[in-house]
Amino acid sequence: MNPMSSQSNYQHGSSSKTGILLVNLGTPDAPTAKALKPYLKEFLSNSRVIEIPKWVWWPILNIIILNTRPKKSAEKYSLVWTKEGSPLKVHTERQTKLLLELIGERIKPAPLVEYAMSIGNPSISEVLARMKQHGCERILVLPLYPQYAASSTAAALDGVFDQLRKMRNVPAIRTVKHYHDHPGYISALAQNVRDYWMKNGEPEKLVMSFHGVPRFSLDKGDPYHCECQKTGRLLAEELNLDAERFQICFQSRFGRTEWLRPYTAEILEQLGKNNTRRIDVICPGFVSDCLETLEEIAIEGKTTFIQAGGQEFHYIPCLNEREDWIHALTDIALTNLEGWIGLEDSKENTEQSRKLAIEMGAKN
Repeated sequence: MNPMSSQSNYQHGSSSKTGILLVNLGTPDAPTAKALKPYLKEFLSNSRVIEIPKWVWWPILNIIILNTRPKKSAEKYSLVWTKEGSPLKVHTERQTKLLLELIGERIKPAPLVEYAMSIGNPSISEVLARMKQHGCERILVLPLYPQYAASSTAAALDGVFDQLRKMRNVPAIRTVKHYHDHPGYISALAQNVRDYWMKNGEPEKLVMSFHGVPRFSLDKGDPYHCECQKTGRLLAEELNLDAERFQICFQSRFGRTEWLRPYTAEILEQLGKNNTRRIDVICPGFVSDCLETLEEIAIEGKTTFIQAGGQEFHYIPCLNEREDWIHALTDIALTNLEGWIGLEDSKENTEQSRKLAIEMGAKN
């Protein structure tokens, strides 16, 4: 059977549009073990995420992890779940809407702006199909990961290109690899911290916690560690912090293999043991608050620090829907759309192209 899908609604001379596809990791549909099991299975079956031979990993995943982890993960999700649903999905939806509105103020006609999740809903296949139905022949794929990692950014791009393989009429594609040092992104991070400090005072130390990845990924050439370090350094410079006032570390360690160090949990414990009066924690690698920030850091991290002897723990929220962040995201998108903007056909040009195509023998 031919794996390529048909596009029966295609007409010669039809109008073509430009689209922007934001891609985030994803979230389960509900904070329940039943919803977590397929979500975790899809996530942990991805060879970009788990670089272990399948014959070794399959029994570990299907016999052990998927029979124990869904319930534990569901309990954690239930602590941060909102009336609107998963925080990650809620923030991503809002960012998508705000990006469309702001781009619409700068460009007429505005590109179509959609979002999809690498894991879960709305799926990349569903959203790409919808964008094609709306006439998108040029699509900018913008993963919502400031720092590039094979397990996040590349996995998102894999999802897109896997779907393109199934299309007969493939749209032109551009991708954004990273924006870890983009001036607008760094400025938004710094102003986010300043705004928080204006209301709550300043800490003895600012902890910058990034999502962790296995140590071997660095050895194999993944630039993630270096990009996190650069983001942290630029943020510290923007805030005029000397080396003693900030700490870069990595969270979300999984399994027994060594991950990027230092580990956030160990840093928080050590700061507590040192009787640090107050620390503030920010997660620059996440542009939206999610399980890893709201539960792992704001709840678990706080407990670790306080129980070890620390006194005051503050979590600084992610960029979420901050106006300066949406402006930065818009700048990133528009920079990568250069040469495409303005290519949308006017009704007059579309009709002329259509008539010409018919004259040359094309079907109406």
